[in-house]
Amino acid sequence: MAKTIAAAKVIGQHILNKTTKLIDVYAPEIAEQAVPGQFVNVQVCKNTAPLLRRPFGVAGVHKEQGTFTMIYRIIGEGTHILADVCAGDVLSIVGPLGRGFDMSYKKPLLVGGGLGLAPLLFLAEGFGVGNTDILMGGRNAEELFWKQLYGDLCAHMFLTTDDGSEGTKGTVMALLPQLLTEGGYDCVYVCGPVPMMRAVAGACLEAGVKCQVSLEKYMACGLGACLSCACEGIGKRIKVCKDGPVFWAEEVGEW
Repeated sequence: MAKTIAAAKVIGQHILNKTTKLIDVYAPEIAEQAVPGQFVNVQVCKNTAPLLRRPFGVAGVHKEQGTFTMIYRIIGEGTHILADVCAGDVLSIVGPLGRGFDMSYKKPLLVGGGLGLAPLLFLAEGFGVGNTDILMGGRNAEELFWKQLYGDLCAHMFLTTDDGSEGTKGTVMALLPQLLTEGGYDCVYVCGPVPMMRAVAGACLEAGVKCQVSLEKYMACGLGACLSCACEGIGKRIKVCKDGPVFWAEEVGEW
């Protein structure tokens, strides 16, 4: 798929919680090409620091408006700079990049935690309203602000929190085995913290259900040239940015 270097105009930003923001940008070529699971590499044009672009998963597209959405957590220098941009500012964006999800399955279950829920949001959009179920976990109820974003997309929503402040107490593994047994799912799509993805992949293997994982690695170039995101696959080295970021669980040897 072709990659575009776009001067993307910021449409606006929205606060989702105290550390997380949603940003909409106008970039018609990227919005037209992007598929669920892909990412873009972003640099704020009015500020040259940091030198390297930052990768962000595509969280949704509106092709008719020529816009797409990213969701990010304000952590380091790059995201602090991004958090300060305003409507009308311009971002330099390369994308869409990477390999997306296999969407040929008929009964999907999405499993996510933290910012891993951003690319899964675009996946839920892609399957269409009411055609997915979502299992999401967080440390507490405050971290499950994602409910408002998924509420109109998914047929069923299952929630877990470490402290029991919302949904079932525990991690997503408190509910996943039962869902795999009773839900009739033919594929699980998971993105989030590595221990969670590893546990979900193991449960799917045991239940005989296909599983795709979306990996997050530090990416300097996003094009497969610098090897900063390379890790061990089964029988070969894999580049997360180019060979992924979406992999079948059985392809991944090093988490």
